[in-house]
Amino acid sequence: MAANLEEKTDRYGDLLAEALEEATVAPRADTPLADAAAECYEMAESYLEDGRHFRKNDDPVNALAAFSYGHAWLDAGARIGLFDVPTEGHLFTVE
Repeated sequence: MAANLEEKTDRYGDLLAEALEEATVAPRADTPLADAAAECYEMAESYLEDGRHFRKNDDPVNALAAFSYGHAWLDAGARIGLFDVPTEGHLFTVE
C-alpha cells in the first residue's frame, strides 16, 4: 500500500506542475474575472509548493492532499472559464 501512495503522490505532483504550465488566464486583464483567475492560479501554485514541502519531509499523505487541492483550484477555474487549457489529454476535465 505504501508503494501505491508514493507513486500516486508523485503522479499527482507531476500532474499539478504540468497543469500549471498549460493553464493561461482567459479573461481580459482589466476585469474582475482576471483577478479571480490570478487568485486561483496563485492558490494552485501555493498548494504545489506545500505538497513539495510535505513530500520532501516524507509526508506523502499531506503531499497528495496538497497536490489534489491545487489541481482542483485549476480544474474548477478551467470549468468556469477562468483559464484556457488543453481540452485533450489528461490534465483537465473540461471538454
